[in-house]
Amino acid sequence: MLTYCASEAAARAVAEGIRARGGEAHVAQADLREPGAAGRLVAEAAERLGGIDIWVNNAGADIVTGETAKWDWERKLELIFAVDLKGTMSCCREVAALMRAQPRGGTILNMSWDHVTSGMAGGTEELHSAVKGAVLAYSKSLARGVAPEIRVNVLAPGWIETAFGEEVDRDFYRGVAESTPLKRWGRPADVAAAAVYLASPEASFLTGQAINVNGGVVM
Repeated sequence: MLTYCASEAAARAVAEGIRARGGEAHVAQADLREPGAAGRLVAEAAERLGGIDIWVNNAGADIVTGETAKWDWERKLELIFAVDLKGTMSCCREVAALMRAQPRGGTILNMSWDHVTSGMAGGTEELHSAVKGAVLAYSKSLARGVAPEIRVNVLAPGWIETAFGEEVDRDFYRGVAESTPLKRWGRPADVAAAAVYLASPEASFLTGQAINVNGGVVM
C-alpha cells in the first residue's frame, strides 16, 4: 500500500506502474501531523491487506526546497519533528501492536540520515541531525523492545538524487560525486534495493541495525 500526504497524483502514478507489472497496489492519504492519523492508516492497511508483514516509515517533510526552505529554523524544526520523528514513532507503536498479534510477526524499516553519526555543518543540517538522529536512537531501543517477534532496522541514505539533487548548483553536484568513494550520487532505486534486502528473509538475523546507503561518504 502506498501512502501520500499531498502528492496524490504521484502516488497514483506509482500504483498504476505497479499494477501494469502485475502487482497489487492500494493508495491511502495520511497527514501524520494529525492526531490519530497513524492509527487510522495502520488500520486501513491491515484491513485492505489482511495483515501487515512489512512497514516502511519513509514519510519525511521537505525543508530544503520550495516554500518551506524560506521558513525560520524553529518552524522547520517543528515540521520535521512532527512528521519525521513523531510520525515515525506513532506509526511504529500502532503497527508493532498489530504485528505482535500476528503469528508471523513482522518487519519495520525506519529512515534516518548517514551524517547523524559524523555530523555536518549548517543550520538545516543541524535540524536534520537532531531529528534523524533521534529516529536512529529510537529504532535501536524499539528493536530491543519488540524482539523476537518483530525486526526493526534503519536505512540511512546520503546524497540521493531527489528533488534537492535535481535543483542544486551543478558545481556542488559534481563536487559531491567527486568526494564520494563510488563517484556518483545515489538513486532512489539504491535506497529501495537496500529496503528490499532488510525486509527479506535473507536479513532474518538482522535487527537494530542501520545501513548507510551513501556510496561510502560516511563509513
